Amino acid sequence: MAAFQEALGELSGEGVQVVGASVDAAADATPMAEKLGLEFPVLHSLPLIETVETLGAFYETRRSILHATGFVVEPDGVIDVVCYSTGAIGRLEVEDVLRLVRFRKRQQAK
Repeated sequence: MAAFQEALGELSGEGVQVVGASVDAAADATPMAEKLGLEFPVLHSLPLIETVETLGAFYETRRSILHATGFVVEPDGVIDVVCYSTGAIGRLEVEDVLRLVRFRKRQQAK
């Protein structure tokens, strides 16, 4: 999330809105968002199992955690890209989002 915060101006300039979401309780999610200086909304207290089932995210039973899942959603609400992580790598990257958004804009301009 820190990388998205760092690029928030550039993302906003491309018309991208950033929203974070967490299954962590407010007592954990809010201090994390504050520590990272996040200026975009971060939803918290999402129900773990229901979120896993709804998003199709990977759930690790041993540690009872939801692995990172990133979405790029079109302005009309259609999901363009989903990035499912199963560990510490394989997350949606800011640079990839910016490249995708710019590519889609070029396609629409043709």
